[in-house]
Amino acid sequence: MAERIENRVLVPVTNAPPTLPPSDDIWSLGGETMGTTWSARVIAAPGAIQTAYADAIQAELDAVVALFSPWVADSEISRFNTAPPGAVSLSEPFWALLQASMDLSDDTDGAVDPTLGALVDLWGFGPPGPRSSEQPLPWPSEIEEALAVSGWRRLRLDPGARAALQPGGLRLDFSAIAKGHAVDRISERLTALGATSHLIEVGGELRGEGVKPDGQPWWVELEQPPAGEARRTVVALYGLSVATSGDYRRYFGYDGRLYAHSIDGRTGRPIENGLASVTVLHPSAMQADAFATALTVMGMDEGLAFATDMKLAARFMAHDRGGLVEVLSPAFLEMMDED
Repeated sequence: MAERIENRVLVPVTNAPPTLPPSDDIWSLGGETMGTTWSARVIAAPGAIQTAYADAIQAELDAVVALFSPWVADSEISRFNTAPPGAVSLSEPFWALLQASMDLSDDTDGAVDPTLGALVDLWGFGPPGPRSSEQPLPWPSEIEEALAVSGWRRLRLDPGARAALQPGGLRLDFSAIAKGHAVDRISERLTALGATSHLIEVGGELRGEGVKPDGQPWWVELEQPPAGEARRTVVALYGLSVATSGDYRRYFGYDGRLYAHSIDGRTGRPIENGLASVTVLHPSAMQADAFATALTVMGMDEGLAFATDMKLAARFMAHDRGGLVEVLSPAFLEMMDED
């Protein structure tokens, strides 16, 4: 008989009782954005109009695309990426996210790096699309050329002018934080509209605020890698976000090997550290998104040490002899309720 795998429950530590939502009406909304889908469960404020919430969410998503999508030719990021060498003036929202991303680069010693667009494109994960089947892997010389125009230490910011110096050929890529940033923007917009209780999801990244009319939190199940069998884990997203980075999300295979979309800026190559996925819980969806990427790039040992030092609630899933092994950070363990 197969061993029974028990469910696991995670509950955030909170000292204040939850405030009941503004009404009993839960609206389910959804759509498409950034090459993926979005969904929202929103508890309506009294007198609210459903289309107003849907329009507000779509407006935030459209704004993120117009600023940060390299797949859009006239987006702000595309204009920076194609600019000649020199200072490039930036809009306030673009500047704010670039600064936040560079701070994360500092904190993670480049494990989160917004300047790897040339490498992302080179490996077939960017707007140019997959590489030719005749040359599925870049030549070492191509990797060196892309590395030469990449790296967070090469990007100079001028706060006084709210500008970034384009050294020539450097391409920004915010894929490590864009979806999480979009989730945060939507959550903040809905709160401003009086919908203080909601659950937002964009491409698998989630944020929950407030509780449902019955006082229950927004319960969600943590994403599992498709390979192997692991414990089903549900978490109460009460003022909490969750993001997962996995080698099964975007990848290509060649000659018996899998090449995932997470690029290590130190080597210019997709990671090869055995991690199948990393899940991070954090109040900010953007931070959860970024740290999930960073820990994936760091690998199990370095990532677990970093998560422990930073008190990040993180779950690591690594390939092991055809199955999966799970390692949990101390902050993740503190959230577990197994009674």
